[in-house]
Amino acid sequence: MFTKKEMKIGAVLLIMLTGFCSNLKAQTVKKVQSHTFEIRDGSFMLDGKSIQIHSGEMHYARIPKPYWRHRLKMMKAMGLNAVATYVFWNYHETEPGKWDFKSGNKDIAEYIKTAQEEGLFVILRPGPYVCAEWEFGGYPWFLAKVPGMVIRGNNDQYLAATKAYFTALYGQVKNLLVSNGGPIIMVQGENEFGSYVAQRKDISLEEHKKYSAAVFQQLKDVGFNVPFFTSDGSWLFEGGALPGALPTANGEDDVAKLKETVNKFNGGKGPYMVAEFYPGWLDHWAEPFPKVSYKSVAKQTRKYLDGGVSFNYYMVHGGTNFGFTSGANYDGKHDIQPDLTSYDYDAPISEAGWATVKYDTLRMMLKTAETPAVPAKIPVIAIPEIALSKAVDLEDLKSKITPINDDKPLTFEELNQGHGYVWYSKKFNQPISGKLELAGLRDYAIVYVNGVKVGELNSYYKNYECDIDIPFNATLDIVVENMGRINYGSKIINSTKGIISPVIINGQTITGNWDMYKLPMNTIPDLAAMKNSASVGRPTLYQGSFNLTKTGDTFLDMKDWGKGIVFINGINIGRYWSVGPQQTLYVPGCWLKTGKNEIAIFEQKNDSIHKSVSSVLQPVLDKLKTE
Repeated sequence: MFTKKEMKIGAVLLIMLTGFCSNLKAQTVKKVQSHTFEIRDGSFMLDGKSIQIHSGEMHYARIPKPYWRHRLKMMKAMGLNAVATYVFWNYHETEPGKWDFKSGNKDIAEYIKTAQEEGLFVILRPGPYVCAEWEFGGYPWFLAKVPGMVIRGNNDQYLAATKAYFTALYGQVKNLLVSNGGPIIMVQGENEFGSYVAQRKDISLEEHKKYSAAVFQQLKDVGFNVPFFTSDGSWLFEGGALPGALPTANGEDDVAKLKETVNKFNGGKGPYMVAEFYPGWLDHWAEPFPKVSYKSVAKQTRKYLDGGVSFNYYMVHGGTNFGFTSGANYDGKHDIQPDLTSYDYDAPISEAGWATVKYDTLRMMLKTAETPAVPAKIPVIAIPEIALSKAVDLEDLKSKITPINDDKPLTFEELNQGHGYVWYSKKFNQPISGKLELAGLRDYAIVYVNGVKVGELNSYYKNYECDIDIPFNATLDIVVENMGRINYGSKIINSTKGIISPVIINGQTITGNWDMYKLPMNTIPDLAAMKNSASVGRPTLYQGSFNLTKTGDTFLDMKDWGKGIVFINGINIGRYWSVGPQQTLYVPGCWLKTGKNEIAIFEQKNDSIHKSVSSVLQPVLDKLKTE
C-alpha cells in the first residue's frame, strides 16, 4: 500500500511527465497554419495577396513512406512552395469495391499532411486518368471486365465507377482541402484530355465534352470545393478546357504564346501556369536514357520567373515504379514500349533522393532568405556478395498449381488476373511442325517444347513467330509476361494481356485442352520445402539471405542477369531486363534491417546458373545492351 504522501508525490510526477511528453510532441510535430486561396482578378491569391506557384511533381506511390518527409524537405530546400501529385485509382481500388488508403505507400492523407508540415501547398491531380507512365494510366485492370464499360467515355458503367472512386478519395482528403484548413489549394479536372480528343477523332467533340463535363461535375458533387484547373498542350485547349477551370499549358516554353492561349480560353486574363514543365523525360526499356541539360532547364525557369508564370516541374523527383506499377507506350516500330522500373526521369532530385547539378542550379535561382538548408543525404551501402542458396525450376512451383482448362488460351482478364505471368501449356498427341504464330501475344513470352527453350517472342520488337517442331506425345509451354498496360494514347482501350488471339502452327489454329497456370507473383513463392532443380534455359526462382550490421540505400547489380523481378524482404522492388538502359535496381535502406534480410529473384531466361548477386553504391541507368 502507498501512503497518502507517496500517492501525492506520484500524482505530481505524473502531471510533470504528462506535461513533458506534451511539450516533446509539440516540438516534434510542426505547427500548421490555415490559409485562404482563390483565383481572382487574373491571379493566384493566397490570404488575399497575389502569389506565384513554384511547384514540383512528386508521387507518394513511387517513394517509400518512411522517405516521404525527406523528399518533401528536399523540395522545400530547392525553393519550391508546392508539391503536385497524381492520385492513382488502381493503387487504391485493389479489387472491385475494395479500397486501400493505408498499407505500404498508400496513405495519401498522411503524405498531404506531411507536405503541409514541411510548409508546402498541395496540388491534387485525381484523374481519373493520369497517364504518368503508370500501369493502365491509373485505371484498375478489372474495369475491362465490366459489361458495357468504355473507359474515358460517356457511358453509365464508367461514370458509376469514377463516381465511386472520387467519393472514396474525397473521404480521405476532405479535411485537407484549403477550404477546410488544409494545404490542397487546387484540384485538376480530368488530365490531358485535349490529347485524348485529338487521338480519338472517331468520337465527336460534342460527345467528348459531355464526358469531361460529367467527370468534372462529379468532382464538385462529391465535395471538392477548391479552385479547379485543366492541363493540356496549348494547342489542345479546345478539346481539354473546361468551363469553370483554369486552363494551364503543359510543356509550353513560349511565354507570349502561353498568355495568348490562356487568355483566349479564360476570359482574357490569367493567371498563367505551366502545370507540367519537363526538366527530364520518361524512359523505356531497350531505348537510350534521355537527358535534359541543367542549363536549358535553368534558362526556361528564368523565362517563367521573369514572365510572371507559375510552374510545376514534372518531375522534380520521380522515384521508382515498384512492383508491377510501370506502364507502357507504343509507336510505329514497337507495339509496346514498357517503362523502366526506375522513374528517375533525369529529375533535379535523383531516384534515390540525391541533389543533382540541376537541383543545385535551380536552388540558387529559387531560394529566399527563408529557404531551409538541404537535408542530409540518406546513407548508401554496398553489399559485396549475397549468396543464393535456392535455385528452383519454375516447373516445380507450377506443378503445385491447379490449372484452368479451356479450348483456347484465355487472357489475363478472363483468368481474373491483373499482373505477373501466366504459363500456357498444351499436350500434343500427334506431331506438328512449322511456323508458330502468336500475333496476339501481350507482351513477352518464352516458348518451350518438352522443357527445352525453342523461342523468345516479344511485342517490343514485334517478334510474334518462330519455327517449331513438336514431336509425338510432346508438350508445348508458353510462359507469358504482362510488361505493363498502355498508359497513353488511343490504344489504351486495348490493354488486354496474355495470349489474346489464336495460337497458330503451320497455318493450323491450335484448340482444345489448353491448361493455364496463374503466376501473379504478388508475393514471394514459398520454396522452403523445394529442392534445388534449376537448369540453364529454364525459368528459375532464386532465394537467399544476407546479414547487415548497418542499413542504407543500395543498388542491386543486375547486369549479368537476363529478365525478371526481385523481392527484398517480401517487397517487389521491380523488373530488370538485360537490354537496359537500367542495369541496377534501387533498394531503399528503409526496407532493409540490421540482422537477417531475404532476397528472392524470378529469372525468366536463366541463360546461366547464378550463385550470388551483389549491390553497388551508384545506379546504372544509361547502359544499353544488344538483345
